[in-house]
Amino acid sequence: MVNKNSPISQQKYHQTTKLLSSAASKSLTELIESLSQEQIANQDLLLSLSFALRSFTNLQRFLELIPLFVTQLVGIKGSLLIPFQDNGSLWREQLQIVPLDENQEIIRQLFLLEDGLKAGFGMQESNILMLDRLVQRHLDSFNIMATSVVSRGRQRGRLYAFDKKEVEFGSNIHRKHIQLVADITGVAIENDAIFQVIRNHEKVDRQISIGAEIQSQLLPDQCPTIEGVELAACCRPAFQVGGDYYDFMPTRPDLTDLAKSSGRWAFVIGDVMGKGVPAGLLMTMLRGMLRAEVLSGLPPDCILHDLNQLALEDLTQSHRFVTLFYSDFDARSRKLRFANAAHNPPLLWSAKSKSIIRLDTPGLLIGLQPEAEYGCGEITLQPGDVLLYYTDGVTEAPGISGERFDENRLITFLDRFARQGLGAKEILNKIFERLDSFVGLGDNHLEDDASMVVLKVNEELSLPELT
Repeated sequence: MVNKNSPISQQKYHQTTKLLSSAASKSLTELIESLSQEQIANQDLLLSLSFALRSFTNLQRFLELIPLFVTQLVGIKGSLLIPFQDNGSLWREQLQIVPLDENQEIIRQLFLLEDGLKAGFGMQESNILMLDRLVQRHLDSFNIMATSVVSRGRQRGRLYAFDKKEVEFGSNIHRKHIQLVADITGVAIENDAIFQVIRNHEKVDRQISIGAEIQSQLLPDQCPTIEGVELAACCRPAFQVGGDYYDFMPTRPDLTDLAKSSGRWAFVIGDVMGKGVPAGLLMTMLRGMLRAEVLSGLPPDCILHDLNQLALEDLTQSHRFVTLFYSDFDARSRKLRFANAAHNPPLLWSAKSKSIIRLDTPGLLIGLQPEAEYGCGEITLQPGDVLLYYTDGVTEAPGISGERFDENRLITFLDRFARQGLGAKEILNKIFERLDSFVGLGDNHLEDDASMVVLKVNEELSLPELT
C-alpha cells in the first residue's frame, strides 16, 4: 500500500495537480478564444447587415438575406420572415425562408391565406396568433422562437427562428440577436415605404410642373400692341397650377399686325372655383372654347351665353363653376362693351372726374344653369383713364393680422397710382408690391391665385399755342 504522506507521493500529487491546472487553463483559454472568434464573426455579420441596410436599392434582395443572417448569427437550422405591406396586408411576394427546399409547403399555405390579403391584417393581434399557430403546425418537430418586425409602432411583419428539438437555443443573447435583425428589417421596410411615397410625389411634382409650364404658355407671355392704349398683366398662382385666366384676343386674327392694332380686341379675365390641377385643366378647356367663340364677332352677352351652353356639361360633372368678365374694345372709337358672369367687376378710374366706378352687368356663373342670360354694358374710355381687371385672389388675400386686402384697399391704391400719372406697368407693379407687403410674403403665402390686368388709355398730346 502506497503511503500518501511519503515525500514521493506528495511530489506526484503536486505534479498531477499542476498538470490538471494547466489543462484546465488551456481549455479555458481555448473556450475564450472560441467565444471571441464567434463574437467577432457575429459582429462581422451584423456589420454586413447594417451595411446592406445603408446601401440597398432593392428591398426584395435585402429581405432575402434576413433568414440567412438569422441562421448564421444564432447558429440554427432555419428562419422564416413574413412581412406585411404598408396597408397591413400579407406581403406574399416577399415571403422568405431558409432552407427553402424543406419548407415549401408552409410558403404555399401562407401564399394561399385569403385573410392575409385584407388591409390591416397584420395590425390585429388575433391574426398574429393565427400566423404563429400556422407556423407551429408546420414546424411541429422544431423549437421555434418568434418576434415581431416593428417600425414606428406599426407591425411590419413576423420573424421566426427554428431548429431541431434536441438543439437548445433561446438564450438571452440569441433573443437579442434575433430582435436586432427584426428591428433592422423593420427599418428597411419603413425606409422603402417612405422612398416609394417620395418617388410617387416626385412623379406627381413632375406632372404638375409640366402642367404649370403648359398653362403658363397658355397665358399671354406679353401684352399685345394696341393703338391708343397701354397694357400690363400678371398672374400669381397659389400653387404651381392655378385656375385664374386672362387673355387678349383679336376678333379678326386674319388681319395684319398693323391692322389688328387698330381693330377690335377681346379682353377677358376669369377664375375657376378651386385651385390646383383640376382648376387649371378646366380653365384650359374654357380658353379653347372662348377663343373659338370670339371669332364669331358676337357681342359680349351672346359670347357668355354660348360659352355657358358649351361648358355646362363638363362643369356640372366636375362640380365646379367659373366666374368670367368678357369685354371687347374698339381701338378707333375707344368703345368698350362688356358682360359679366358673376366675376369681380373691373375698376375704372376716370381721368376727368378723378373717381372710380365698377363695370358690372347682371349674369350668373358659367356652368350654373342652362340658358342663363347676361346683360351687356358699354362705355367710351377717355384719355388718361385706367381700367383694372382682377380676380378675387387679390381682394381675398389674407394679411398678417388676419384681415383681407379687400376691394376698398385696392381702390385706394389704384386711385393713388392713377393720380400720379404712372403707366400701366408701373401701376400693376405698385399694386402687387402693396399686396406682397400686406400679405407678408416669405412668412405667408397667397391662399388663392391672384391675377391683375391694367389698361391705360394714352394721354392726349397738347400742342403749344402759336404766338
